[in-house]
Amino acid sequence: MMGAMEQPRTVLILGARNLGGAILDHLLAQGWKGAAVARSDDTLEAVRARGALAIAADASNPADLEQAIAQTREEHGSIDLIVNAVTASRAPQGGPWGGGPIADGTMDAVRGWTVAVAEQAFAFLSTGARALLAGGGGTLVQITGGSSRRAMPGRGPWAAGAFAARALTQAAAQELRGQGVHVALLIVDATIESPKTADRVASAPRDSLGDMALIAEAVQFLAEQEPRAYTHELMVTPAGETWVP
Repeated sequence: MMGAMEQPRTVLILGARNLGGAILDHLLAQGWKGAAVARSDDTLEAVRARGALAIAADASNPADLEQAIAQTREEHGSIDLIVNAVTASRAPQGGPWGGGPIADGTMDAVRGWTVAVAEQAFAFLSTGARALLAGGGGTLVQITGGSSRRAMPGRGPWAAGAFAARALTQAAAQELRGQGVHVALLIVDATIESPKTADRVASAPRDSLGDMALIAEAVQFLAEQEPRAYTHELMVTPAGETWVP
């Protein structure tokens, strides 16, 4: 919690439709100032309705991200936390979820499920790192799923993208941890309950699904850590989901 004389912290969230929106809601309720990047008009309008700065931008484009950071600083004066909650895959139409079996896969599937995810994570980390270094420090949180820890049959290209995002985050954490920038990977090892997944998880036990509000609390936990006790990887797993050490 902020002390009486502390200035409110500022968060910039990339992707604000579902999980990103829940993170924004939580931090605003805790007294933070907020901004969010999105592409759809309805998501941008929802951000404005929350009282946050809505920025139309492509989160995979470094130039767009630099402009979003500049707008956030102009509006709020500083940035303390940047969260990447974007679903970055650009899967080809009609293909299997996750890219399909390797023997049946296509280069379009690899580009959509692997390359797009890796490139967007790099854009977030590199652009965010430069911004926070120039501003005196802060926190970068990259959110990913359990596929960053293990591949599953039929989802190799998706796991490869998640592995890449994890590797880039680990490298950034090592490079920046002594320069006032805390980089953390938040692994949600479960399907997240949200409007986006409602049809797919309608029959699943609720204790097997990730809770967006609780995940938002985990983001705040990472953002408020001090340099003498950084967490660079944090995994959350619902009790009803299989936990793999």
